[in-house]
Amino acid sequence: MQVVKDKVSIETLKKMSEKMFEKLVKAVVDIEKKILVIDAEMHSDIEYFMLQEGSSQQHLWGINIWPYREKDKWIEFDSVINLPDLLKSTTNVRNFAIAYT
Repeated sequence: MQVVKDKVSIETLKKMSEKMFEKLVKAVVDIEKKILVIDAEMHSDIEYFMLQEGSSQQHLWGINIWPYREKDKWIEFDSVINLPDLLKSTTNVRNFAIAYT
């Protein structure tokens, strides 16, 4: 896992994605702390790490980053950890994730 507080390069994301079956990078965004954690087999692994580090569940979003796709199709919001809080704004998460990649 890698904590991203600034930016991560597309080259880094591509290298990380090579380990995964479908060439994607699992990530979780804390929209309150403005932290992105990337590179784990499951979103729940990152979620657990972030909760241990003091993040609140209500501020966490699991995303997939597809570094080989066109930039407007890089981010996907289909993580199971997103289900508990249906009031989260995907727009805020998308904007944050784009800013950091």
